[in-house]
This record gives sequence, C-alpha cells and structure tokens, in this order.
Amino acid sequence: MIRFLICSMAICLGCSFANAQNSNKLEVSFDYTKQQGPGSNQYGVWIENAKGDVVKTLFITSFTSKGANRGGHQTDRGYRFRPTCVQTWVSHAKADELTDSQIDGFTGATPKESGKQTFVWDFTDNDGNKVADGKYKVFIEATYFQKGVTTYCGDFSTTDKASEIKLSVSENDESVTEHKDMVQNVKAVLK
Repeated sequence: MIRFLICSMAICLGCSFANAQNSNKLEVSFDYTKQQGPGSNQYGVWIENAKGDVVKTLFITSFTSKGANRGGHQTDRGYRFRPTCVQTWVSHAKADELTDSQIDGFTGATPKESGKQTFVWDFTDNDGNKVADGKYKVFIEATYFQKGVTTYCGDFSTTDKASEIKLSVSENDESVTEHKDMVQNVKAVLK
C-alpha cells in the first residue's frame, strides 16, 4: 500500500511537472529608442489566429489610432493621415471597422523616453475570452521616417512548451535607413 501511494505521488508529481512546462503566456519585448522628427515612433503589437484574424491587439501607439491635435482640432485617425503608419495592423485588424471605444482598449501613449518595452499576451481575445488551443502568429510592426516599416512575425501554438519564438523580419522599403534603430532586439518568448 505504501509503495502504491509513493508511486501514485511520483506519477502525479511527474504530470504536474510536465504540465508546468507548457506555456501559458507570451511575452513580447524590444528596445525602443525614441526618434526625433515627424513620422516616427509608431508601433503595434498584436496576435492573429491561423486564419489571419486579429484575436488580440496588445498595443498600438496613440497617433496611429487616434491621430493628433493639430492647430486646435483633432485630426482623423493617424493611419488615415499617414497611410504607412503600422499599415499591416490597420489592414489585418480592419481598423476602419473598429469603434473609438474598441481602439481605446489597446491604444497607449507613444513612450516619451527610450527604454525596454514589454507586452504580455495571456491567451485571451480582445473581449477577454480564452482563445482556443491552436496555431497563432505574433506581429510587431514599427513605422519610422514617415514611410519605412519593419515587421516582425513569428508562428507558435498555445500548446508549445516554454521557448523563444523565431521571428522573421520584413521591410517595406530597404532604402529607408534613418530611424531604423527605433525598435531593436525584438523577442517573443512563450513562458
């Protein structure tokens, strides 16, 4: 009987240890260096499902979504004023279909200082509901010098073990070299 209890406890502990290795959140981080001049310092972080639907926007800079106060009046959404502004998110999230209230839920001020930026996804959608287990993509997109856009993207599954996600990088205009140090050392880690 004692041997049975010890074996049962060992099996249960082994199961708990194995389950503890599965990820339960995604942490996205990068070094942000504030840029001078118009058309920079805009970025977004979001998650898409395997069909390409945005399930959760973790962060979009305020200018991108809300525009700016110019000459005493509020401009239209920033991505309309400057079409390259986080353009992948605008397209994939169907930003024009989102209400101002929905956008307020994930919009934040552009950081005033340089430093590490960190965002955590807890496997929930924009409404706070747990997403189904399956394959997802993480996106980090930065817009700089009015027309340059760098996008990082990585595939993962909610059932993956804790690990770093391999990110691919694409640029819309490799000739734009100014301000490229705005977002560096981008990492997406399942924890």
